[in-house]
Amino acid sequence: MKPPPPAPAIRPSRITPRDLLAEALSGMLQRPARAILTALGTVLGVGTFVAILGLTATASSQIDTRFSVLTATEVTVEDVGKEVDQFATPAFPHDADERVARLAGVRDAGVFWAVRTDTGPEVSASPAVTPTDGEKSNVVAASPGVLRAAVPHLAQGRIYDNFHEQRAEPVAVIGSSVAARLGITNLRAQPAVFVDGEPFTVIGIVDDIERKADLLLSVIVPRATAAKIWGPPRDTPASMLISTEVGAATQVADQAPLALRPDHPEYLKAVPPPNPQKLRNSVSADLSQLFLLLATICLVIGAVGIANTTLVAVLERTAEIGLRRALGARAHHIVAQFLAESGALGALGGIVGTSLGTLTVVTVAIVKEWTPVLHPLTVAAAPGIGLLTGLVAGLYPALRASRIQPVDALRR
Repeated sequence: MKPPPPAPAIRPSRITPRDLLAEALSGMLQRPARAILTALGTVLGVGTFVAILGLTATASSQIDTRFSVLTATEVTVEDVGKEVDQFATPAFPHDADERVARLAGVRDAGVFWAVRTDTGPEVSASPAVTPTDGEKSNVVAASPGVLRAAVPHLAQGRIYDNFHEQRAEPVAVIGSSVAARLGITNLRAQPAVFVDGEPFTVIGIVDDIERKADLLLSVIVPRATAAKIWGPPRDTPASMLISTEVGAATQVADQAPLALRPDHPEYLKAVPPPNPQKLRNSVSADLSQLFLLLATICLVIGAVGIANTTLVAVLERTAEIGLRRALGARAHHIVAQFLAESGALGALGGIVGTSLGTLTVVTVAIVKEWTPVLHPLTVAAAPGIGLLTGLVAGLYPALRASRIQPVDALRR
C-alpha cells in the first residue's frame, strides 16, 4: 500500500511594498480630516525647522553685508599714554586729523572726548538757569572729522566744519532727543544752548547716525572751542574715530599710531574692526539654538499627535486586525502596515512643511529686501525628518497592534 502523497507546503504570507503603500493611502483617504489634523503637527515642526535655518542663514548674510559697509570700515584709536607713562601728556597732536587723513584708505577722521566740568556739565536752553539748576547731559568735544566719519542724518541745519574749528566758534550740533528736552523745535531763530553758562549757537539737529549712536544723546561742540573754554580732556582721555575704505581698516589701524606719534606710538592703541566671520558665527549659533528648540518642540507635538491618532486607529480597527491575522497576516505585516500609515502621514507633513518653510524664508527676504539664503541640504533633509517623525511616533501603536490575537479580536 502506497503512502499518501505529502501535503503541499503552505506558502507563508507576504506583503509587498506596493501593498503597503496602497494600505497607507487607503487608511488616510478613509479619514481625510483626521489625517490632515494629524499631519498638522509635523507640518508645523518641519516648516519651523526649514524657516529657522533659512532665516538664520539669510540674516547671517545680511550681517556680513552690513558689517562690510559700516563696521569693517571703522577704526578707533585710544589714548593710553597714562597707562604707559603717568607723566605723559595728551597723545593726540593738534593736527591729528590731517596726519591720519594722509594715510591711504582713510575717508574721514577726527578726535573727540567727553567734556567733564566741576558741575557735570549742566545744559540748559536759557541763560537765566544757573549751572546747578540745568540738566546733566553729555557734552562731546569733537573735531569736524568725527561728524563726517559718523555719517549723521540731519533733521535741520548743518554740521560745523573746519572754519568753526579753526576759529573756535561757539557753535553746537545736538541730537533730536536733546533738542526735544530743551524745547528747540527749529533753527530759524538761531537758538542757543548753555553749557555751564557758556552759550553755544545750535546750527544742526541730528535725528539719526550710522556710527557713534551715543552722539544722538549729546551736545557736540568743536574740539578747539572746548579746549579753549574747559582745557584738554579731563578724567576721560581722548579718542579718534576713523572712517576707511572697505578693506583698508586693518592697514590703517596698523599705521595710525605711528603717523600720529612717531616719537611714542605706544601711547596710542588702535582698535580694528572685529572678525566678521566670528560675529556671524556667534549670531548664527545664538539664533539656531533658540529657534531649533522651538522646532524640536513642534516636532515632538506632531509626533505625539501621530502616535495618538495611530493608537486610536488601532483600537478602532481591532476587528480588522484580527481578520487579517486569521487570514494569514503575520505580526510583522501588521507592524509594517501601521508604520507605513504613520510614516506616510509624517512624510506628507514634511513635504508640506518644507514648502511652507521655504515660502516663509522667501517672503521675509522680499519684504526686508534681502537675498534669501537656504541650503539645499536643508530642503532635501526636511521631508526625511517628517518621515522619521512619523515612523517613531507610529512604532508603539504598531507593536501593540501586532500583539492582538485573532481570537480575542474576533470576539469583540
